[in-house]
Amino acid sequence: MKFQVRESRISPLIALGTFNLDFPFRDGNGRVSRLLLLLMLYQLGYEAGRYISIEKMIESTKEQYYETLELSSHGWHTGKHDTWPYINYLLFVFRNVYKEFEQPFANTSAPRGAKTEQVINAINGFNGDFSLRELEQYCPGVSRDTIRLILKQNAQAGFIVNKGGKPEAIGPE
Repeated sequence: MKFQVRESRISPLIALGTFNLDFPFRDGNGRVSRLLLLLMLYQLGYEAGRYISIEKMIESTKEQYYETLELSSHGWHTGKHDTWPYINYLLFVFRNVYKEFEQPFANTSAPRGAKTEQVINAINGFNGDFSLRELEQYCPGVSRDTIRLILKQNAQAGFIVNKGGKPEAIGPE
């Protein structure tokens, strides 16, 4: 099962929070709901949950979790509920998961050329076309400008081809 956010006007994380709140697992099936949340995060490219337990993070803030569920569920049956308390709670959890994930690496610096190698490895991992946005997801900590420079250098060297004149439509030859 693969999910996709079709409207680009809404952040995928906000849409995910709304979906998760409204999914029919609200009555005693919280674990299933949180498992679905984790799966959808993976599909959106947010993979820190592979290394830091989102379930434990929610468990450690259980009072806030239930409080925001209650606040956001009030008026749910009539369609007059406010999803923002729950969405804000989830964003708080996601931020804390990423902070915990980044902490062991905070004082380390990448050796010279490591970012280029990371981008090249990510490019080599694609089969066929890929977008700049997809490449960025596989290169955390590498700026968009650096990725574009590496793409330009590899295109000039003939290792990749820029298709359609758009920097987002780049794929291997």
